[in-house]
Amino acid sequence: MAADINNFPTLFTERLVLRKLNASDVGQLAKLRSDENVNQYLGRPSTCTNEDAEAFISKINGFVDAGQSYYWTITLKDIDDLIGTICYYNISPDKTQAELGYELLPEYQGKGIMREAIKKVISFGKTDLDFNIITALPTPDNGPSVKLLERVGFKLDETSQYVSKEESGEQVVYVLLS
Repeated sequence: MAADINNFPTLFTERLVLRKLNASDVGQLAKLRSDENVNQYLGRPSTCTNEDAEAFISKINGFVDAGQSYYWTITLKDIDDLIGTICYYNISPDKTQAELGYELLPEYQGKGIMREAIKKVISFGKTDLDFNIITALPTPDNGPSVKLLERVGFKLDETSQYVSKEESGEQVVYVLLS
């Protein structure tokens, strides 16, 4: 049974809280979206002001409230500051497939945090949302992201069976099947 999008789920792991993006995240979100190490693989502008972050929060929460995506702020259990984000978007009309996206401030990378978050979000996607197919589209030169996806069970979709070459562009497609 699919989860109720109007009752946005907060998810918990051993070290993390994954919660809905809110106005208190503006400063940290601007920092994350302005970080050149994070942006090098995302093809977005290199700076993000607090006003840009406010507009982004409003836009994303509009998609979340409309049932078009799930977008979590990643925080540590003992500190409620945004350190990253993780989301499901490009949810198929039949609600059986979604794309996974994620980003993490560099000072938290390499500590298993994103792996912990991804495992929880995958479990939620399969169990609560009934997703049969989860895709992720890293750039091929983003070795740490590719390695992370492979560690949690994603496989390279070399046949473009799940995302067309036109849709994936310069990115590679990884897929996780139920």
